[in-house]
Amino acid sequence: MSILKSIQYPADLKKLSPKQFPKLCQEIREQIITVVSNVGGHLGSNLGVVELTVALHSLLDTPKDKIVWDTSNQAYAHKLLTGRRERFYSLRQYGGLSGFCKREESVYDTFNAGHAGTGVSAAVGMVEARDQQRQSHKVVCVVGDGALTAGMTLEGLHHAGGLGKDLLVILNDNQMSISKNVGAISAYLNRTFTGEFYTRVKAETGHFLRAIPHIGPEVEKLARRAEELAKGLILPGLLFEELGFRYVGPIDGHNFEHLLPTLENVLKLKGPTLLHVITKKGLGYEPAIKNPVWFHACPAFVRETGEPAKKPPRPSYTAVAVNTLIRLARQDRRVVTITAAMCEGTGLNAFEKEFPDRLYDVGIAEQHAVTFAAGLAAQGMRPVVAMYATFLQRAYDQVVHDVATQNLPVTFCIDRGGLVAEDGTTHHGAFDLAYLRHVPNMVVMAPKDENELQHMITTCLQHDGPAAVRYPRGTSLGVAMDPEPVALPIGKAELLRDGTDVAIVAVGVTVWPAIKAAERLAEEGISASVVNGRFVKPLDATLIGEVARKVRCLVTVEEASRVGGFGSAVLESLSGQGIMHLPTNVMGLPDWFIEQGPQDLLRERYGLTAEGIYQGVKELLAQVPSQAAPSYPRAEHSRLRAVSNPRATRSPGIRLIAEGDDQGS
Repeated sequence: MSILKSIQYPADLKKLSPKQFPKLCQEIREQIITVVSNVGGHLGSNLGVVELTVALHSLLDTPKDKIVWDTSNQAYAHKLLTGRRERFYSLRQYGGLSGFCKREESVYDTFNAGHAGTGVSAAVGMVEARDQQRQSHKVVCVVGDGALTAGMTLEGLHHAGGLGKDLLVILNDNQMSISKNVGAISAYLNRTFTGEFYTRVKAETGHFLRAIPHIGPEVEKLARRAEELAKGLILPGLLFEELGFRYVGPIDGHNFEHLLPTLENVLKLKGPTLLHVITKKGLGYEPAIKNPVWFHACPAFVRETGEPAKKPPRPSYTAVAVNTLIRLARQDRRVVTITAAMCEGTGLNAFEKEFPDRLYDVGIAEQHAVTFAAGLAAQGMRPVVAMYATFLQRAYDQVVHDVATQNLPVTFCIDRGGLVAEDGTTHHGAFDLAYLRHVPNMVVMAPKDENELQHMITTCLQHDGPAAVRYPRGTSLGVAMDPEPVALPIGKAELLRDGTDVAIVAVGVTVWPAIKAAERLAEEGISASVVNGRFVKPLDATLIGEVARKVRCLVTVEEASRVGGFGSAVLESLSGQGIMHLPTNVMGLPDWFIEQGPQDLLRERYGLTAEGIYQGVKELLAQVPSQAAPSYPRAEHSRLRAVSNPRATRSPGIRLIAEGDDQGS
């Protein structure tokens, strides 16, 4: 009989004997492997944390007690135990369960997270809220060892240690082997050191030692060091003790005989405590153990072999970008690459194979990555920061303060720009165009296909200032590739079709659907211009203005937030040129957080397919009188823009806008 099917909520775990827990964990792993093999997801970390999840929910009184899962991509077992077992098949699917914790989904999910390093800070806030409201529940934060490279985690630990309030942080360490310390003796020592008698004796002894005149504090420190030496843990223990935490561990995170009594004792301790638990990524599925990197966040796979269920027919945009970087790095030794714990995700592992000394993985430290790049650029290097759009948000101040204000030649390869499918709300690259385009000195590009991508990366590296190119997740289009990448003229768009009824000004992955929409409109006798914007900044005001003056209405399209993005830039440009009354429609992602779901489905829902663009144009045309395009002034905009920025300064590679010069930013 299935034990898992008898568990509806965590309270049901208390009806089981601890001897039943290993069988339950086996069933949980089976369920996780079955579902993830069908839909993809974070497999390795979730298989490694099963015993810890069962132990926590069996000892705590959730949801009164709070568990904060840092990043929360290791919370699949948690979902199975908290009322979502029957819907687990819908994991990461449109309208289904999120792959991360989501407060809207369950009262057991205490904090939404998709980025690493937020857990401790959130937990400290919950501790203070508990104490301010005179409540008495437990707060536990589970962090992965990778999160210790995030500065925010250390900031949270520093604050928590200073406050001295009751908080348990569990370090789920799945990157190191279980050492000799993690055995029966170590488990016995940890049970002893967390027992009530030992805790009381330690506190009383500490008080006595501190009372010794002159030498008391130093003697107490020596006693603490001796305790750590006895446990064989002097190095990791002292680190957290100095931050104000009582350190316990490491213990075997897969052995209930060690895990349950230690965790039970630790939960009784007062003040900040850190429990160090050793787990093994992918435990229970051999392919995930052998290849933990691929199975960290994998697509659907064949369960029997661990091979991908479908192999893409064409290279991904990520692969095209990295192959271009490799070609350019062969020609210029100044080119180096930087990633923030996403070497494989950004494809830079291929770069590292050829240039091992020119790839820097700084850990989950996006802010440091950008300022580190600024330091390299300040001394003549050509650094490339490869980062997902959603993670670059974390380093916005560094982009502005450390790169852009100094006009340093840092290239930003922004991967996963736009919709990223099943990872959902926290991972969609919706805001990069909006948060970069208003930064002075910044050049921002988005290619319509992989061929244009290679040219844009070349443009970035040849530009004497900060430049960003954003490209989507997924396979490329399969267009013909030019033999050599070349730099594009900064700020020049591309007229792909000319027309007199409507202008469709698109950027990035929406350009080819715009062309298809224009072809369908032509079949109905509607003449549509199509402009490939290429540059979000500086915008090609000249071309857009010329096209706008010939048509009855204009539509912009982007796979990004339409609030403050590319479409907003086009409207600002039209206004600056005196084109004030042209009917327009800005198509893009709406002003809410986009849900998870397949890219094609989401594009269809938000009108970013050829059909959606066609319908958007038809709706706009239905509101416009059938008459010739109105007449607009041609040169007023340049004079107006020159007046609006009287203190503009010249930047290398970007011409200052002057009288009679229509090219604008």
